[in-house]
Amino acid sequence: MEHRRLGRTGRDVSVIGLGTWQLGADWGEVTEADATAVLEASVEAGVTFFDTADVYGDGRSEQVIGRFIAGRDDITVATKMGRRMDQVPANYVMDNFRAWTDRSRRNLGVDTLDLVQLHCPPSATIDDDATYDALDTLVAEGAIASYGVSVETVDQALSAIARPHVASIQIILNAFRLKPLDAVLPAAREAGVGIIARVPLASGLLSGKYDERTTFAADDHRTYNRDGSAFDVGETFSGVDYAAGVAAAREFTQLVAEHGPADATAAQVALAWVAQLDGVSTVIPGARNTDQAPANAAAGSLPALAPELLDGVTRLYDTYFREAIHDRW
Repeated sequence: MEHRRLGRTGRDVSVIGLGTWQLGADWGEVTEADATAVLEASVEAGVTFFDTADVYGDGRSEQVIGRFIAGRDDITVATKMGRRMDQVPANYVMDNFRAWTDRSRRNLGVDTLDLVQLHCPPSATIDDDATYDALDTLVAEGAIASYGVSVETVDQALSAIARPHVASIQIILNAFRLKPLDAVLPAAREAGVGIIARVPLASGLLSGKYDERTTFAADDHRTYNRDGSAFDVGETFSGVDYAAGVAAAREFTQLVAEHGPADATAAQVALAWVAQLDGVSTVIPGARNTDQAPANAAAGSLPALAPELLDGVTRLYDTYFREAIHDRW
């Protein structure tokens, strides 16, 4: 597994990491035994980076990871904070930052958090000097080693990248969401800020396994958040219309069959497409079971994708998504 420097953290992490939203909640129930097995399978496949959040299962994901990493020093854990309260600027203050990070440190069983990210805060918070003063204080106190920002929009990313101590940006980036390529990746490269690419499979659409008849459990965000009623709709299927996504995924799967590496699945090629972008530090697909974890990790070892496939991704985006979503996030 290739490792890359994660921006200003100074840490090298696997180019394919593991997102652990699904190990807490919002994707249907997962037992702790199953979650631990996914963590173990990921590490065995070369993964050295986990991304979690204090709100995933109200801390359950952090706790499972904390028990797993006890006694280990070979895994970097990034967590996120700020979504357990109303997401209004008045809540992003030092007292809350300290309480949130203290809770995450307890959940993870560590004295110092490797990387803390603000969890899609309001734009006003990202633009506020006081936000970074508070985070700098937590670094100075030893509660956190580094901090970053998880964002919804390109404008938010660019605002955070301009801050001198922001280590990383987490942003939705996949073959159905190309806007970050225009300005975010170049700005991050120039500043030395890491890019953590989330929702790399567009909530599974890019696996090519869904069709118009596919259904999801009632407690799966792919059911209850298709209209954005629970949180930003961009987090579900990366904000694309489901029917259009299914149609585009069929064509993507055909592209993979015609121009992808031998024996690689559509999901692996979709992950490799993100991982091979200049400026991406790590890609964080989720995994629900011990088959998905090593399959995802294998995407980090695929050869450079063919120009015909890369051109095909751009064509699909222009055909199905650019008009609907390019200016939205």
